[in-house]
Amino acid sequence: MSVSESRGAVRSGRRRLALPQLYERAARAASGFAETGGAVALLLRNDIAFLEAAFAASFAGTHSVPINWHSKPGEIEHVLRDSGATHLVVHADLLRLIAAGIPSGVEVLCVPTPPEVRRAYGTALDEAVPPPGYPVWDRWLRRRPPLGERSAPAGWTMFYTSGTTGRPKGVRREQLAGEARERFGRLTQEWFGFEPGSRTAIVGPLYHSVQISYVTAAARARAVIHLLPRFDAEGLLRAVERERLTHLHLVPIMMRRLLELPPAVRERYDLSSLRFVVHGAAPCPPAIKRQLIEWWGPIVHEYYGTTEAGMVSRASSEEWLRREGTVGRPWPGRVVRIYDEAGRPLPPYAEGEVYVSLGALPDFTYQNAEDERAAIERDGLITNGDVGYLDEDGYLYLVDRKRDVIISGGVNVYPAEIEAAAAEHPSVRDCVVFGVPDEEFGEVPLAVVEPRPGATVSDEELRALLRGSLASFKVPRTIEIRDGVPRDESGKIAKRALREPYWAATGRRI
Repeated sequence: MSVSESRGAVRSGRRRLALPQLYERAARAASGFAETGGAVALLLRNDIAFLEAAFAASFAGTHSVPINWHSKPGEIEHVLRDSGATHLVVHADLLRLIAAGIPSGVEVLCVPTPPEVRRAYGTALDEAVPPPGYPVWDRWLRRRPPLGERSAPAGWTMFYTSGTTGRPKGVRREQLAGEARERFGRLTQEWFGFEPGSRTAIVGPLYHSVQISYVTAAARARAVIHLLPRFDAEGLLRAVERERLTHLHLVPIMMRRLLELPPAVRERYDLSSLRFVVHGAAPCPPAIKRQLIEWWGPIVHEYYGTTEAGMVSRASSEEWLRREGTVGRPWPGRVVRIYDEAGRPLPPYAEGEVYVSLGALPDFTYQNAEDERAAIERDGLITNGDVGYLDEDGYLYLVDRKRDVIISGGVNVYPAEIEAAAAEHPSVRDCVVFGVPDEEFGEVPLAVVEPRPGATVSDEELRALLRGSLASFKVPRTIEIRDGVPRDESGKIAKRALREPYWAATGRRI
């Protein structure tokens, strides 16, 4: 590491900014945000400006509000209004798509779409330039004096949940200060395995909650941080070798895409610098996890966490190989309990709804929906609707999402179990399972399957495989083979959109 990188740095494309410089710029922006005290909305792809604005909001004592830029204009307008945002920091090409729906009173700060982002998304050069009449981010912040902050923040970002039912809700926390802030900062560094001299890449979109925690922990450890505009499997291997990356955060769909690379491509790159890789945010099929550990060695750690509860548990490669499927034991200071439908605690191996404590996290509420906060609490613990169980040693296993459970003839069928079984087929690239209406059983599972490039797979072949490992009532009656299964960049599937056509005529909620 060069002397100039000893205090950490952020790189994006050909641009490089030492962390002290980034904090100085963030402190300037903070003085502008502090004038209004409102939330700061971020509609940006992975860019240095994202970190500057997010850190600035924390320095100013307010919340940043990352917005998924895949959202429709009406969804973006809802978040801007609901969050009480007084500023919107936005890439030029994205601003052109939503300008008409920006509420009055929101000051727009436009960021020119940088070349590396423009190339990654095929954005035309003229669309990357700020439209006339809008303040440009860089000029705006340089006109302001620094607010006084000079180190990585530990403030809170207000993330909006995915909104599977109803509109998205903002998860709002109070800021940490003093020793509590430092203690939490140390915990996040330990959670992601960071230490001085670490080198990492941000592979997933920064609008996802765990990415902000990850990049903030890296900054606090004074790591060198490479912002990648979007995930590319071979491009990531190239970056690991070229930049001697030591740490990564992945989601299962990225792990799958890496493993799909031809053996000759995988063997082309030197990955010996990697020391600590974490994954989470979505269920990981055991076959994918085993293959990645065989390739990269026992450096792969899996975690369980939620937007509301933060990081809850973590499992090392060794723990996972001994207890396949576990997401680990609760982190020190965390409590995990399993409850049945009647609210009774369940013994080991009994499946029920997962409730967790907040540990060192400060409490939260839902923005403009405080009553919904009380609805997810039991005995001082909260739930995200996940279903799972604990073994006799306190290791947590997830079965599925409560809202995704298929109740077929009065029996619970868990899509994640079927999806994991289908992933064992060598020709299956992706699979999603959900319930569709059935006159006899109420609902039955349906599978949508995407074959690997150049491979073919039949529904009869898949059904035979599933019968070998699943009870007959779990085997989907219908298996649709499609060219692609829609996922966002954080690896999540919009199951609701997939289910809607099947339920539209029934008059029943899905």
